[in-house]
Amino acid sequence: MKQTLQIDNALRLVPYYKVNHCEEAFAWYQDVNLVYLVDGVKRPYSPATLEAMYSYLDQHGELFWIEVKDKGEWFPIGDVTLSQDNLPIVIGNSAYQHRGLGKKILSTLIELARVKGWKELKVKEIYTYNHASRRCFKSLGFVEDGATEKGTSFILKLV
Repeated sequence: MKQTLQIDNALRLVPYYKVNHCEEAFAWYQDVNLVYLVDGVKRPYSPATLEAMYSYLDQHGELFWIEVKDKGEWFPIGDVTLSQDNLPIVIGNSAYQHRGLGKKILSTLIELARVKGWKELKVKEIYTYNHASRRCFKSLGFVEDGATEKGTSFILKLV
């Protein structure tokens, strides 16, 4: 059974099924600039698209809500999925972007993958123009693994 991963006193990952933050997530995915970084198109998500995305991620990996604690209360700011084939992460709340949280979260998931005995982690595609994401993954040891239609795939050898 998946459990909450406490990263520090103000940052944690909560399994998707334990709480419903879809209303907050829907608001994140209305930001066309965020969707452009994630999907390469400037089109907000419909409720059906959001539901389909979360259903897919939940079936193909360990899907978590990213929560932060502020003024004693936990609230969602994004989502992340751990799978061997892809590692999608979104900090949807713009107030928490570019603050190093992605690196902390990914470091925790890399360690979890090592504990599971995985040999590598892959990222299917990071778009060429998503500089923050590219920097984050590279800073954690991911290396380019090939060109994709709009960017690059990455890989991290764990052993």
